Parts: sequence; structure tokens; C-alpha cells
Amino acid sequence: MGSLFVASGISRNIKILINKNTTMKQCCLLCFFIASFFFFNAKIKIKILDMLMYFDGYGAKVDTPLPPPGIIRHKNYLYARKMTDKEMNAVGTTLQMIVTVKASCDNYDRIGNVNMALVSKDSLSYDPNNVPRIELGRFITPFMNKNVMPDSVSYEFEINNIALLMKDTGITNHYNIWIELEIFGVPYAANTQVAGCGGRNDVFFGSLTFITNTLYPAKSNNILIPMAISQNFNNYQASATDTLGKTTRTFQINLSENLTDASFYLITSNHGSNSGGEEYIRRNHFVYVDNSLVLQYKPGRTSCEPFRKYNTQANGIYGSSPRSPAQWQSFSNWCPGDKIDIRRINMGPMLAGPHTFKIAVPDAVFTGAQGNFPLSVYLQGKTSETIDNSSILDTLIIIKNVYPNPANSFFTIETFGAKADGIVIYDALGRTVLNKLESFNSTIINTSNYRPGIYFIGVIKSGRIKYRKLMIVR
Repeated sequence: MGSLFVASGISRNIKILINKNTTMKQCCLLCFFIASFFFFNAKIKIKILDMLMYFDGYGAKVDTPLPPPGIIRHKNYLYARKMTDKEMNAVGTTLQMIVTVKASCDNYDRIGNVNMALVSKDSLSYDPNNVPRIELGRFITPFMNKNVMPDSVSYEFEINNIALLMKDTGITNHYNIWIELEIFGVPYAANTQVAGCGGRNDVFFGSLTFITNTLYPAKSNNILIPMAISQNFNNYQASATDTLGKTTRTFQINLSENLTDASFYLITSNHGSNSGGEEYIRRNHFVYVDNSLVLQYKPGRTSCEPFRKYNTQANGIYGSSPRSPAQWQSFSNWCPGDKIDIRRINMGPMLAGPHTFKIAVPDAVFTGAQGNFPLSVYLQGKTSETIDNSSILDTLIIIKNVYPNPANSFFTIETFGAKADGIVIYDALGRTVLNKLESFNSTIINTSNYRPGIYFIGVIKSGRIKYRKLMIVR
């Protein structure tokens, strides 16, 4: 089972000098201050799963050894445990998630993820396919050889928005919270390539810990709508796309009440299709809400070099010498040993009624009908107040004004606060008509050569983009 303990998290000693003139009242106030300081800076660690052994994802389900009491092995690659009342009560205003993967007999990069399942209060177990679930975080294992150090890697996620859900009585009065750690792996290459792995079917060890802070009062103003969890997203399966041949997926949702603040949380990762397809070619991803472009991104890091040390298996993609950022960006959609971004798309207020969420990757080419972009997305909103989670990749950039709109031969765009890093403009078909990296608080864009129609103006800041719609007329 899990464990819960408190660490002060204070990095310096505090010395209080009390002289003979200090009154008892002053001493009491000082003591109260010190106690409050330590209490409100305390970090509470909740151990959810501790070094569980994972087995061949394609093999028959393993019966022995049995998992520890209270833990369910749904599949060889999926464990789950219900959070206890004590743990739920301990969740505070922040929530950090740490996943640790230790090498066993799989020496390739694999997808892993953490999920939260909402299970009826009267259920002692559950079928993952028949309960509401959302993905909390995704990661990619390194090419690890268990005989070479380091033989483990940790992934850290900031998921403060999930703390709000765990403290919402509208959810917790009806559901128990189960946490899943999924690590898919196969041992076939390691059976011959890694010493000591011959004939074995264990692939990884996995641990999961939550770190939270001070107590948080229960509320009941959160709305959660699970939309997809690790669903197929490609252009060659009817169930994975709106139209065969097009990598487009649309979800319909209906809000029963107005939301004062709403955000979509999106996770995608490009996988498979061999060297000529989606695993090695970065593509523009476009996200639309109610037919308006709200996010455009390309997956991948600037460089995978920070994760080289975890890739200890010689047949990995890292090679024998460092690569430049340009070399990594020429083929790398992800870095083995890294996590995948959680993309928060802040929508602000949303009205009750039907809405559409659409994601499209128009340039995707799934060579030989192989590959997939496992897609997870959910909507979280509030019926009052706002969601505060600036640590997640947030697309919220403050745009002060875009004018005139409609525009003829030019328009001006202004931002609040710090200067933007650049501007990108797409036409209604998603084609780039301008990509300009230039610091500004206000800039004038000449549109005299643009055709009349609808354009999407994206302001770039620290790799994040916020869009406004612009109409050009003649």
C-alpha cells in the first residue's frame, strides 16, 4: 500500500533570539509565526505505487507474483490503486507527480502514462474501459540497459488543476479516486541484447509519488468532462479519424451550465510509422474550438542531449557523439527519457450548450498504414472563480488589441506586459503566410498582398501562442 509523510522543505535554519525584555505575548506571537511558516511550507509526500514489476505487454497476463494488497494488476502493463481517505484529505493547493522507471528487460523507448479513474463508491474493483478516466501525464522510457548506470529515470509533472478535482465534493461524494500507472514494454530485443535477460518477460519497474502542500478546503465548483484517453488518432482507421485519409478528429461536448473559467488539457505524441513516417517528422498540429483556431504546435524538444545519460543501450537513437539542436529537430518528435507536454488551452468563460473540439494534422503521412498519435483530452472548468495552474504549458498570452478588424492593407497588434517574441499568421486553410520572430509590444503588419478572407494571428511568447481571428477585406 501507499505511505504518507511530511518533509519541511525549508532550506535554511531560522534562529530566534529572545532577550529578557521579550514579553510572553511576543513569544506567543513569534511561536505562532514560526509554526505557521513551517506548516504552510510543509510538503506532504503520498507514495501511490512503489517499484512494481511490469511484464511483457503482448504476453499472456501474469498471475504471479501477486501485486501488493490493495493494488490491482489490470494488465501486464497497467496497475491501479485507490487513494485512501487520509491521502485525499492531505491533498492541498498544489500537486506534483513524480514517476520513476527502473530498467529491467526492455531496452527500447516505450510510452508510459499516469491516469486517474473515477470509480463508484460501492465498487471494490473496476474495468478501466467502463469508468470515466483522464490522463494526468505521459512519458517516454529511455533506451536503458539494466546493467549500466544510471538504470532509472524520473519524470516530474506539475498538475495543480488535479488537486482541485480531488478536493471537489461534487466528485468525491460519488466517486473514489483510483490512480493508474501504465508502462508498456516488450522484452524480445533485450532477451538477446542484454546480459541476464534471456528468457525473461519482466520489462520495467515503476513507482509513482504525489507531493502536495498544505490543507485545502473542499469545494464543489469544478466541472470535469473526460473526452478521450489514449485513443487512436491517425488517418487510416475509421474509428480514429473523422474521414479516412485525413488526420482530423472532432469531439462534441455539451455544457449543462455556464463556466466562468474553462481549459482543455491535451496530450499527443507521435509514434510509429517507421523512418519514413510520423515518428521522425515534425508536423504542425492545429486545434479548433467551435471552429476557431485556438492552438498550433509542433511536438519535440529543441535538443534531446539533456536525456542522453539515461540512454545507456547502444542501439538507441542517440549515437556515440552529441548532436546539434538542428540535427535533433530534423527528426525527433520526442526524447527517450523525457516527458510529453501537457498542453493547457485556456478558453476563459464558456456558455452552456454544445461545443466542438477538433484537432487536425493535415500533413501527416502514416507510411504503410502504420503509426498513431495516442490522443488524450479533457475539459475542466469552474462554475465560479478561476483555475490557477501556470506551470502547465498554457497557451494564454495577453493580447490587448488587434485593429482595425476587418483590415484592408494593414493591422496593428498590441500586447500587455512583457514583450512578445514574434508573430505567426495562418490563412483559413492552415497555411503559414507569415512567421516573424521579432520582440514587440506593438507592431504593424502590412496585409496589402493578402487575399481577402479569414486569418488567424498568433502571438508567440516563450514558445507559447495565443490567437486572434482577423478578417481582411478589400
